Amino acid sequence: MEARRRGKTRQENNLSSSSGSSDTCRDLAKKHRGDGPSGNSSSNRLMVAGLLLAGVMGLFHAWYVYSIHENLLWFSQLEEVEREISFRTECGLYYSYYKQMLKAPSVLEGLSELIHDNATESMTTINILQRMNIYQEVFLSILYRILPIQSYLEPVYFYIYTVFALQAVYVLALFLTSWLLSDTWLAGALAAFWYIINRVDTTRVEFTISLRENWSLPFFALQVAAITCYLRPQLKLHQQRVVLWLVFVCTLCFCLTWQFNQFILLVQALLIFTLDSLDFLTADQATSLYLVQVISLLCVWLLQFCNSMILGSLVLSFIVSVLVIKHFQTGLKTGGFLVRVAKLSLHALLVLALTFVINNLAKKALQLRSDEHIFKFIKAKFGLGATRDFDASLYLCEEAFGLLPLDTFERLAATLLVYPYLCTLLVLLIILALAAFTNLRDFGAGRASGYQEKAAISMRPDVAYNLLHTVLFGLLAFSTMRMKYLWTGHMCAFAAFGVCGKEVWTLCLRVIHCNTEGKLRLIRYSVPIVLLTFLCYKFWPRLTEELSELREFYDPDTVELMTWISSDTPRRAVFAGSMQLLAGIKLCTGRALTNHPHYEDRALRERTRQVYQIYARQSAQEVHRLLRSVGADYVALEDSICHERRHSRGCRLRDLLDLANGHVMDGPGENEPDLTPSPHPRFCQAVKSGEAPYSGLFTRVFRNKTFDVYKLNKAKKKKNGGTDGGA
Repeated sequence: MEARRRGKTRQENNLSSSSGSSDTCRDLAKKHRGDGPSGNSSSNRLMVAGLLLAGVMGLFHAWYVYSIHENLLWFSQLEEVEREISFRTECGLYYSYYKQMLKAPSVLEGLSELIHDNATESMTTINILQRMNIYQEVFLSILYRILPIQSYLEPVYFYIYTVFALQAVYVLALFLTSWLLSDTWLAGALAAFWYIINRVDTTRVEFTISLRENWSLPFFALQVAAITCYLRPQLKLHQQRVVLWLVFVCTLCFCLTWQFNQFILLVQALLIFTLDSLDFLTADQATSLYLVQVISLLCVWLLQFCNSMILGSLVLSFIVSVLVIKHFQTGLKTGGFLVRVAKLSLHALLVLALTFVINNLAKKALQLRSDEHIFKFIKAKFGLGATRDFDASLYLCEEAFGLLPLDTFERLAATLLVYPYLCTLLVLLIILALAAFTNLRDFGAGRASGYQEKAAISMRPDVAYNLLHTVLFGLLAFSTMRMKYLWTGHMCAFAAFGVCGKEVWTLCLRVIHCNTEGKLRLIRYSVPIVLLTFLCYKFWPRLTEELSELREFYDPDTVELMTWISSDTPRRAVFAGSMQLLAGIKLCTGRALTNHPHYEDRALRERTRQVYQIYARQSAQEVHRLLRSVGADYVALEDSICHERRHSRGCRLRDLLDLANGHVMDGPGENEPDLTPSPHPRFCQAVKSGEAPYSGLFTRVFRNKTFDVYKLNKAKKKKNGGTDGGA
């Protein structure tokens, strides 16, 4: 009975707002809805108006980014090969499977080709559906086949229109999240407008259409909105079940469309664990969210033909550890304040220890090493491991995987986003800390006497979730710039909630002793309207200027290369080269590759390192042997890599190869003492001389200002068993 009284008290405390206002959330929601038929009618009209506005703003953003994409490339006027070249790097690889499915005689034959693919990695048959997250391309290709649109809509437009339409879903999700938190759709409008005018830092869809994040982040934003709705205190049981199904569908779509899903869900699982430990969530809510994550990952595991990386993921090990420890560690939320803190600390240590034990056992049992490059990168990033590892260095030298640049905050401050965001973050973090202390204390000895007192300071679970969400994903964005798109969108919704919600304004009014319902309502509605008016006045001209800026795609050297490959090389020819160039070759010409940009396989990473010896200091015989071992018939060399100036010394691709091979780097500057000079010249430079032994092993068959393509000749065998160059 005492435990039941305590649970009831905690539920009542969660219903009170973090401002300590005299009205509970249920009372405020009732006032917001209005009493009687006329009040309900007015509320319904406001809700319809808000949903219409959300849809309009979402569609505007979709049209806006599509127009910028069109203006940057003049996409509608490009030839097919130019359009395909515009899908740069891994984008081209993903789009090639959509193209492949459409060219297949039937859907079943197309799926069979993907399951038994021998063109993506030469001399190897791989299952593309298992290795890569391309179900979206498969789904779109099937839709394009069955819908009556082939006569008036080209396949490429069906593809890009879908991606841009998902941007409308993204804006809608942010709108709903902010609306749910603040109980006014003015917050949603402010969040959506902030997202649009901060396009440079919130999305890069206009020039990286096929990237997995552009498919997955809209579903992730929908999932956050659904979780926010699920955690609303006034939600009834049957409503919670419906919303929980929506959370599952969104989580499944998110996991199915991005290979980094396990790391994002790990952050989210840590968030749920923290809220559960500090008693902001009920045990049923936390367990339900954990199970949604697990079931979603297992569904993806099945759809990806039992991909072992999912079973060996940290997030699955963590959730299993949490549920096991929680089951056996009874009485976790009982006792005095210090006792409970000690129990929670022990609980966290046990969970972390069991997580690493389960994860290591799972990886050994599955013989899983496909994701080791990510952990090498993390160790090297924080100075915990060797930095000469080629894979880790390749990530470290990419700007997208570096720290978040400080000029990001300058741009966000220019749109007035940073200031309300930081104010809201500071105020709510203080309230969260005090509410956590209250939650821990309330289950102590003071509650044992049955004395029930409404908590002076508490926080709604949906607010607490979004607060920790923005903190944890903000830290992730700080550490890795590519992950900022997970944070900046939610940042817009969170800042809008701060401007339009009750929490911050109630505290401010209390400080100046003017805390009345009328003044609170006046500020909550007038400030966002003034702010929206100012932002429209200041930034609308910039939006129209961006839409009027016209450019044109121009890459004649790459077009010439792709045209030559399509017309002058055998259909079964195998090409070696950089990952980025080979993705374009597969899309534009359909030729087989030695390696590609999808880096989530250990054998492929080793193969890539071998192929990249074309830019290292290696002998002609060694490069020829390595290329032949992976089945290459042609090798494409790029001057932009061989004579790279984009990166500083130590981060050029040739430098990474020299360091991995133990060779001294090019150019002025110091080298580490254990590095030795290579006895061979750099291959990509020496092969152009046409002298022996290069001329015997490689024959140049194509050249322009950017590319040199060499055909591999057969090596003559020497009498002593060695090899020599020969035509």
